[in-house]
Amino acid sequence: MTFDTLSSDQIQALLDEQTAAYETLKASGLKLDLTRGKPSPAQLDLSNELLSMPGADFTDAAGTDTRNYGGLTGLTELREIFAPIMQVPVDQVVAGDNASLAMMHDNLVFALFHGVADSEQPWGVEEAVKFICPVPGYDRHFALLEEYGIEMLPVDLLDDGPDVAAVRELVKDPAVKGMWLVPTYSNPTGAVVSEAVAAELAALETAAPDFRIFWDNAYAVHHLTEQHTKTADILGLCSASGHPNRPVIFASTSKVTFAGSGVCFLGSSAANIEWYLKHLGKRTIGPDKVNQLRHARFLKSVDGVHALMDGHREILAPKFQAVVDILKARLGDHGVASWTEPKGGYFVSLDVVDGTASRVIQLAREAGVAMTPAGAAFPYGDDPRDRNIRIAPSYPSPEELAAAIDVLATCVLIAACEQALAQ
Repeated sequence: MTFDTLSSDQIQALLDEQTAAYETLKASGLKLDLTRGKPSPAQLDLSNELLSMPGADFTDAAGTDTRNYGGLTGLTELREIFAPIMQVPVDQVVAGDNASLAMMHDNLVFALFHGVADSEQPWGVEEAVKFICPVPGYDRHFALLEEYGIEMLPVDLLDDGPDVAAVRELVKDPAVKGMWLVPTYSNPTGAVVSEAVAAELAALETAAPDFRIFWDNAYAVHHLTEQHTKTADILGLCSASGHPNRPVIFASTSKVTFAGSGVCFLGSSAANIEWYLKHLGKRTIGPDKVNQLRHARFLKSVDGVHALMDGHREILAPKFQAVVDILKARLGDHGVASWTEPKGGYFVSLDVVDGTASRVIQLAREAGVAMTPAGAAFPYGDDPRDRNIRIAPSYPSPEELAAAIDVLATCVLIAACEQALAQ
């Protein structure tokens, strides 16, 4: 029976029932954390062979001693594995250290101080710098922009990518220098940018000649089903549209091997790579090539990456299914929430009754379940409808996850009842 058919007395009865259940849950002393999409220990164990590599043989395929300085672009044999995944020529891929976020940071800072390859002047001397931010989106992308005073312009993220009509209007402003995108299994909705939408973005006529698409392909191989969704070839599409320097593509092994000691990658046009390396060379003499060598030997090939990710899927897919099953069982008949059922990635996006997400998060926290703050998936942490909640199912055990989602569902019902009665 949905909420809109209930009388006030029936809503009060439901509230009393859920409040009693909530108090029991609080008394059980739960301490559960669904705040971030961290790999579980079982997932990390899949790559434990790395811990014994590379051993005494520390030279790469070219005979270079990886213990020493140099090699700014990273090891060729590792770039050869990830270049096809990124759909970028090997010589236009840079392999770095453990965090693609650091590469994103460097690209922003280099642009602010120096401008990009086709800028007339540094972004930092412009009267304003603005970025388009599809929402819901990735909080760390937004935090980077906020850190450096770059204005964020939210646009709706649809099932097939950002609202292109809205983007087309925004790029008429020369202050709009770029946009973020997670093209495959986006954070947090799991949306996939279609080939058609990617082609439209590639062909956009922008007032800023140095407009960039920061294409964060974090989940390119993170499938939850046997269907391997293909990411649009943004570099090829932009080159064909006459904008070869537009895309800057990021990827990493953070949720492939070890999250804290993986390898990150940047791919782009030849001109952008030359620009990036020129400035990167002032910050570092080279990446951790020993770590890159062990990754190359462990993964071996693109097929090796996919085989490893099949192991991740076996661990993750049942957890995601459990989240969906519990939400359907607890909330499906009440009409107070909707949620995504992603085919890949690391998150489930839950939309609750407008104006109640902050209350849901508060109730969950008081019951011992930590969630990402309401509004985190929006610029400045401001969800104008206060309804979106990001669920990260990966880290908890199946039993802990089921308990946490049960608590969350109880909190959703309580907050919905409270609001309905208040109105």
